Amino acid sequence: MGTKGIEIVDMDVKQLIGLLNRAFADEWLAYYQYWIGAKVVKGPMKEAVIAELTQHAADELRHADMLALRIIQLGGTPVTRPEQWYSQSNCGYDAPDSPFVKDVLDQNIKGEQCAITTYKNLVSLTMSRDPVTYSIVLQILQDEVEHEEDLQAELEDLETLLTAAAK
Repeated sequence: MGTKGIEIVDMDVKQLIGLLNRAFADEWLAYYQYWIGAKVVKGPMKEAVIAELTQHAADELRHADMLALRIIQLGGTPVTRPEQWYSQSNCGYDAPDSPFVKDVLDQNIKGEQCAITTYKNLVSLTMSRDPVTYSIVLQILQDEVEHEEDLQAELEDLETLLTAAAK
């Protein structure tokens, strides 16, 4: 923890650490949701969706790492118990109990939309109060927006394929 690095934060650092830990929990749950979804998904376009989910899982793990490092820089401790991820999460976890491609895509789109809201709020909160955290959460927000777009494009392709097959 750097003293001067914390001094530049113009807000309640403990509150910020709490918000970052909630986002950290979200990232771990999102990582697992993508990772397990890539393992169990079934149906048309399965291979393309597996590739997308696998890439998104890697991104979510990278986000968790970025948040953990920032929490530590601020003098906090990232959530250390996986069983606490769900209770600390903003966005929760949707188990891919229905492994059909459309259902898995719908679940992950919903998760990305929640993540976009979470990071938009963090961007607004830190914009003029903490330039370091702002930069981190802005990068993550950009990724989450791209993820939503990627997943919606996969869903659009699936719907086009299913419509063409029905004709």
